[in-house]
Amino acid sequence: MSRVQGARRYDLALFGATGFTGGLTAEYLAGHGPAELRWALVGRSRAKLERVAERLAAAGSPAPAPDLLVADAGEPASLAAVAEASRVVLSTVGPYALYGEPLVAACAAAGTDYADLTGEPEFVDRMWLGYHEEAERNGARLVHCCGFDSIPHDLGAYFTVGQLPEGVPLRVDGYVSSNARFSGGTYHSAVNAFARGRQTLAAAKRRRAREGRPAGRAVHSAKAGVERRPELGGWAVPLPTIDGAVVRRSAAALDRYGPDFTYGHHLVAKHLATVGALAGGVGAVALLAPLPPARKLLLKAKAPGEGPSEADRARSWFRVAFVGEGGGRRVLTEVSGGDPGYTETSKMLAESGLCLAFDDLPPSAGQVTTAAAMGDMLLTRLQRAGIAFRAMERHGESGEGGPGGD
Repeated sequence: MSRVQGARRYDLALFGATGFTGGLTAEYLAGHGPAELRWALVGRSRAKLERVAERLAAAGSPAPAPDLLVADAGEPASLAAVAEASRVVLSTVGPYALYGEPLVAACAAAGTDYADLTGEPEFVDRMWLGYHEEAERNGARLVHCCGFDSIPHDLGAYFTVGQLPEGVPLRVDGYVSSNARFSGGTYHSAVNAFARGRQTLAAAKRRRAREGRPAGRAVHSAKAGVERRPELGGWAVPLPTIDGAVVRRSAAALDRYGPDFTYGHHLVAKHLATVGALAGGVGAVALLAPLPPARKLLLKAKAPGEGPSEADRARSWFRVAFVGEGGGRRVLTEVSGGDPGYTETSKMLAESGLCLAFDDLPPSAGQVTTAAAMGDMLLTRLQRAGIAFRAMERHGESGEGGPGGD
């Protein structure tokens, strides 16, 4: 169980349940939550919450019906009431840099575990600077990036490390491929992140100055470059998302990653022209987003909260291949699943919340990664939920086991 007092009214509260991804998360919790789950849906509009609850009831979901709580990111007292009544709070309300801080503050103050779907580096760094120490004092776990950003990458690297020898320098490279498109929320978060480039760099610099490095161990980012990888189906190019930083923070927190750990994060594209088009598009957004009139037009291109049809989601997939090396051994592993931006992301967040609420987890507090906070327990949950973690190939000495031991 979570270390938060069991006497609290709710095991879990879901903030943002009336949005597209929030609604999918609510449906997953209703369909997969335990019979004893005490939970609540949280949002700004009671009428919209009631419509979500009616949809869950019509589906005949096995979990108990949730309570409905009205709260607003602009009203900190309402968020404090939710945090104080809950053992775990999940948030799907982004862009997090604009709307997320009050809920993190409320959870840190109340000693309540918190998880979200952010992929925004500035937000994660600012929350560490502002609330990590308070959360540590109060026993709260603040776990960001609990969707496609960054669970497949973080737990995939964790799983890969578990196939390699202990106590030796290790290198892991992750290679991401998918046919899915970005969600409206992800798009808005990315545009706002480009608009806040200076703030992002400043927050990262302040965090580096305060956080320090693991004693007696080293963690590195692999050198970036573009290379042809036929065995992976195309070209591998550096992918400068938050995922690589999350993996490296897990490595800094967990001794199992060895005395010297290096991680590289890459996107796989079939054709070099695709890489050029992608780079050009990202570059254009990066140049235009800091300009208010241009940013306004960019944000109008895709509304937050909108998402594809169930049929479109059913056709979507993702795959992350990992190559791990160390101690004379080389291993290939893979994490794969369905639609990453919506279906699997809502599943990952929901299972993270259930894991924090009900599983016997290793001691941790403050801002922690999914691997450091939940590790093997969350890995097992996701495998049971249909997200595959596979050891594909192994060269050298054989062996089994996860990063927790053989």
